[in-house]
Amino acid sequence: MAKILMIGIHPSAIDYSLHPDLDEAVLSARIEQGLAAVRAAGFDAEHCLIGADPEEVEKTVRAAVAGGSVDLAMIGGGVRMAAEHTLLFERVINLLVALAPGIRFCFNTSPETTIDALRRWAPDAS
Repeated sequence: MAKILMIGIHPSAIDYSLHPDLDEAVLSARIEQGLAAVRAAGFDAEHCLIGADPEEVEKTVRAAVAGGSVDLAMIGGGVRMAAEHTLLFERVINLLVALAPGIRFCFNTSPETTIDALRRWAPDAS
């Protein structure tokens, strides 16, 4: 079974003034529900919630990958789609390529679309 690393911005690192319909508690609950659904669907997934500081993010991702091989990384929309996180996104992608040669990537648009993203690229997804 493919080992999956699910990377997303930690709910405490988000500027909610840009998302008036969202707050930390709601986003945290959605993330936890998404992870539970991923595991219930049979995926071997590890959550890696990151902050916004690229240096700290690099340490966090290195620690997550150090636990074993990673076949697929799902990188959440909060990392990819916010202009202020462009450098962060680049660092994460380049770090994962260096740490896990042959890794595949998938991208969701919300916690609720994670399973669809995983099924598109997980080598052994059904």
